[in-house]
Amino acid sequence: FFIRMELLPKVIGLMCCALLCNLAITVDADRSIPVRGTCSASCGGPSSGGLCYCDKDCAKYEDCCSDYTHECDAATKIAPYRVGKWLPSDQRVLDKWLAALIQEVDQVEVAQAYGFAHLRLHPAVQKLKDLIEEDAEVYMLFNKMFDEVPNKPPYNLSPIGKPQVRDYTQMLRLISTVMTRAPECSEAGLVGFPINAILDWSMGTASGHAAFLNPKVNSVFKEILNEWGLFLTTKDSLSALHTGSNGWLGEIAMKKMPNFVEEYKCDPRKPHYGFSSWDEFFTREFREGVRPIASPRDDSVILNACESAPYKLQRNVKLLDSFWIKSHKYSLKFMLANDPLAPKFDGGVVYQAFLSPFSYHRWHSPVSGTVIRAYVKDGTYYSEALSQGFDPEGPNQSQGYITEVATRAMIFIESDNPYIGLVCFLAVGMAEVSTCEIKVEEGQYITKGDELGTFHFGGSTYCLIFRPGVKLTFDLHGQRPGLDAADIPVNSRIATVPRTTH
Repeated sequence: FFIRMELLPKVIGLMCCALLCNLAITVDADRSIPVRGTCSASCGGPSSGGLCYCDKDCAKYEDCCSDYTHECDAATKIAPYRVGKWLPSDQRVLDKWLAALIQEVDQVEVAQAYGFAHLRLHPAVQKLKDLIEEDAEVYMLFNKMFDEVPNKPPYNLSPIGKPQVRDYTQMLRLISTVMTRAPECSEAGLVGFPINAILDWSMGTASGHAAFLNPKVNSVFKEILNEWGLFLTTKDSLSALHTGSNGWLGEIAMKKMPNFVEEYKCDPRKPHYGFSSWDEFFTREFREGVRPIASPRDDSVILNACESAPYKLQRNVKLLDSFWIKSHKYSLKFMLANDPLAPKFDGGVVYQAFLSPFSYHRWHSPVSGTVIRAYVKDGTYYSEALSQGFDPEGPNQSQGYITEVATRAMIFIESDNPYIGLVCFLAVGMAEVSTCEIKVEEGQYITKGDELGTFHFGGSTYCLIFRPGVKLTFDLHGQRPGLDAADIPVNSRIATVPRTTH
């Protein structure tokens, strides 16, 4: 176990006092020292009594004060948001959202017990229940993944003192409830990944990691997400598309999407601004000329393929590498699903960027050239890098990892410019955002800036992969790659190559 050096004198003093006074010190199985005190006015350091801590390392040292989550969780966050703004950065907001959902489902169950209501799982969720209860390995993993969530703050309690998701049966009821709802937008924080929120801690356990790599589990989750995606194409999904306080056309949302009417194809005179569904709103198009193509006649200029923020830039990427470790090295063979073209990129460059729910979600070609191959590879939906432990930003810190395992679309383009050559555009689904629609075909000639495809229900993360030897000069618009980065407009310059090699 870990003990902070600055606590050692106090711990020794406490033990001596207990011995002198003939007191018994009880140490539970999860803790090496007693943890007392409050985080009130102590966030970022030790409590006023000094025997518990209120900083971001307290989970590691197992010495968080009991009220750490309630008092300090937001104050000690490093990332400004989670998953490209798909989940609120304040864990308390997420906990309150989940607590309200749990309360709603529990109330229905009580009503059902008295014969006033009937709770039936969505058919797609029922298939998951059947799989869990008919497959011994899956049954074991879905039981253990909840048992392995530590029974201590900040994992076990919500701000109002209620337990988080308790077991797989409760998980199923919660998922079934959100299947016919579109996410709402509020100042407190968007819960745009509702299923991800339900699995927030359990998917970070060893058994959760194993469960969400299981092909049978992912096959059923694909059906669940497809059904939810289908609901988001119906008029019933318009319930969250209004100008009220929690609507996507309201004042709060428009602060995050300034100049919405001027930039996007819509009609504010019509109900829901003319959108027929949530999906149509999320895959909305820019008006003509809003995102002009940078240097359209200069084939040495490479475009940003998505409206996105730079996350990582890595050179000399290997065909095979340890992609699951904390530093998240890319492994091209798995990123490109063992495609025969993968070896051509061995030793090359990977640029990765992430999309937010408030952005434009269509993909555009970074270069002019011919489409060589284009297809979607099914993968995982809720697998996080186990090296991150309980990733409170989940899956922020796993964005590199998921490029090897998540559902993704690959489009290989042979550029007209021989100094660029073969390029791969990789669109990666994350959690609920896993529908990648390709709109080009093999053999098709495309011009720089042409539409390649789109994410449905928002966006996730994408990569541009270049061969070794390409002399790239990146233009990240004055930013460093990372979770603090801001969006770079689609179709703007992201990199250049020289016209000649010297």
